[in-house]
Amino acid sequence: MSSKPAVSVENLNKFYRIGVAVDKSESAVAALGKFLRSPVSNYKKYRSLYKFNDIDLEAIAAGNRPLPDDVIWAVRNMNFEVPRGEVLGIIGHNGAGKSTLLKILSRITTPTQGRVEIRGRISSLLEVGTGFHNELTGRENTYLNGTILGMRKKEVDRVFDEIVDFSGVEKFLDTPVKRYSTGMKVRLAFAVAAHLEPEILIVDEVLSVGDAEFQRKCMDKMESIGEAGRTILFVSHNMPAVTRMCNRVITVDHGSVVADGAPQDVVSQYLKSGQGKSSYAEWPDQASAPGGDIVRLRSVSVRDEKSDIAESVDIRRPCFVEIEFDCLEGGHVLLPSFSLWNEEGTVIFNAVDIDPEWRGRERPVGRYIARARIPGNLLTEGTMSINTAVWEWAPRRRTEFLHKDSVTFHVVDNLDGDSARGDYIGNLRGAVRPMLDWSTDYAAK
Repeated sequence: MSSKPAVSVENLNKFYRIGVAVDKSESAVAALGKFLRSPVSNYKKYRSLYKFNDIDLEAIAAGNRPLPDDVIWAVRNMNFEVPRGEVLGIIGHNGAGKSTLLKILSRITTPTQGRVEIRGRISSLLEVGTGFHNELTGRENTYLNGTILGMRKKEVDRVFDEIVDFSGVEKFLDTPVKRYSTGMKVRLAFAVAAHLEPEILIVDEVLSVGDAEFQRKCMDKMESIGEAGRTILFVSHNMPAVTRMCNRVITVDHGSVVADGAPQDVVSQYLKSGQGKSSYAEWPDQASAPGGDIVRLRSVSVRDEKSDIAESVDIRRPCFVEIEFDCLEGGHVLLPSFSLWNEEGTVIFNAVDIDPEWRGRERPVGRYIARARIPGNLLTEGTMSINTAVWEWAPRRRTEFLHKDSVTFHVVDNLDGDSARGDYIGNLRGAVRPMLDWSTDYAAK
């Protein structure tokens, strides 16, 4: 086996010209007629959209000349390699350049500058229905994808039943995919991409449109592909999935690689930079804050043991939820509360303030910070969101406000072997992951 990396990216740049619209709805004949009627002006129009002969690309890439106003930089001076058998996570905010990079690697679009080398058979899942011909059936598209990957019919035959079983579209296998729902297209597209034995698998965030059970199946399948020694490039906003699956992670920002290293280190840096979802929310303007005449929400946050804002929480360590609110009218018994939800929309638990200092007592006007401790080794890996509420318990019983998705945070397992997972490194399902006491009785025979 060659020691050369599966993927090499050298000095990669991608520019796009803006401000020129192309009418994609017209037919080829109509487009040709329009071009022949005004050949010079139309040549200049399309040349200006796609060509960069009038731009000193080397000077711009070197930072010696600014980018023209009508050009945007999608990928900028990007360099990295992916060794064979590595599972590389690619993270970054929307618009950072991740999808453009994957399209270049998948040969869907060409770079403006630079060099990309792919060593191995590559399969990509970047958009819903990637690689499908809408007029062909699911069965025909499966064999078409195999042919594109250079596989013989008997090779596709060998895994065909597995593809159908994984996708769950058996009843619609001989129906044109143009009649498939979005979920059906995603299921079949992933099944085809994952089962046709690619040496390199590229998967974008498209899996997020599937249901929770199918997402778990996809994650399990990608883990098995990685364990088989194949190369995976995985783009996702699901930080726990990235840290669990990947050997290495890079962060892309404004078209460039700004971080490259161990998954936990890179993900933590990304979350702390504020590019990820926030675990702190504030409403400084009381007039627009959730609530009414009696109580108004000021802020909600998730914090670590040092009282710092915690975007990412170690699964083994406790964390704290803080609810800051103003009591605007005295004489009311108030119950701050929150509910914790996972990324599948399942409520993990509800928590109500039982602080004995204020339990059953009327609260005077003032500012309060209610703090709840969530113990370590209780939550499982995943992205958690918090709904916040304050109830009035006396003299009336009613909800003063309920604010959904106030904050989010990520629970991450470092795989050090001292969490509830022990030495097991696979995916552990469940809404919670408590650290239980185990004992063993043994009798020799």
